[in-house]
Amino acid sequence: MNIARVDLNLMVYLDVLLRERNVTRAAEQLGITQPAMSNGLRRLRDLFNDPLLIRTSGGMTPTARALELQPLIREALLAMEKTIQPKEEFAPQTSQRVFRIMASDYAESTLIPLVLQQMRSTAPNVTLDVLTPSDVTFHDVEQGWVDMAINRFDSLPQSFHQLRIWQDDFSCVVRKENPILNRFTLDSYLEARHIWASKTGMGVGVGVNPEDVQRLGWVDEALAAVGKKRRISVFTRHYQVAILLSAQNDLIATLPSRLADTQRFNSELAVVRPPFEIPSFDLSIAWSPLLHHDSAHQWLRNIIKSVAKD
Repeated sequence: MNIARVDLNLMVYLDVLLRERNVTRAAEQLGITQPAMSNGLRRLRDLFNDPLLIRTSGGMTPTARALELQPLIREALLAMEKTIQPKEEFAPQTSQRVFRIMASDYAESTLIPLVLQQMRSTAPNVTLDVLTPSDVTFHDVEQGWVDMAINRFDSLPQSFHQLRIWQDDFSCVVRKENPILNRFTLDSYLEARHIWASKTGMGVGVGVNPEDVQRLGWVDEALAAVGKKRRISVFTRHYQVAILLSAQNDLIATLPSRLADTQRFNSELAVVRPPFEIPSFDLSIAWSPLLHHDSAHQWLRNIIKSVAKD
């Protein structure tokens, strides 16, 4: 088929249709009417001799041919967008750009302060808008509405770029007057009461089932692996709250070590190693291919890499 005879706007239509899987939403994304989008889908079906999207009980479902085309169309459109964008180097000293970053409570407490400290000297008018995982979806990141996500990721959309920032393990934060410090063993750890803290997933959180060990995370899975279970008195989604509660009560907070280390000089708290092995984890940044070549975005990623390396 001669490409000169193909309406290339149809490729834009197909890209949005496969992303939204809904004719109405795709039309809204492109600022066209629903009949125009329906007509575009009909022409695409004729072009590829395939239904592409089929209405099922779960909504519009892409065919095998559509799934095959999706990354190819996305890559071609991104290359075209890169070609036509004017090349402007980012000027941090004069920029007033707002970077929107989704960061877990852990990343916000450990990484963001260091990033901001370095930014203030080189980009005094740049602003950071830090969002929580509950504020953001992968779709927001994919569309470039959020510059990047900083978190621990079990999985990511295939199109995303990802960079590991650092690896971390776990430490226990305990009130210095807690007598458990005189004999901090696995048995005394299990006899004590604990604070559970975690909110790594994106989207709106739900209540915790204390019996569902696999959903409780690394600490409880590590205990389950040796046939043990801790007694959790408080569930919180904020690490700083866990630290505050451990300072006020005889409760143990088992937290990522880089976060626990921020309390090394706290006169009320002690930071000690857990009396059992907990697997380490990676903190990573993820971003959309739409922003991969943006010079301002590259500058921010380099700041984060520099901070992490130091």
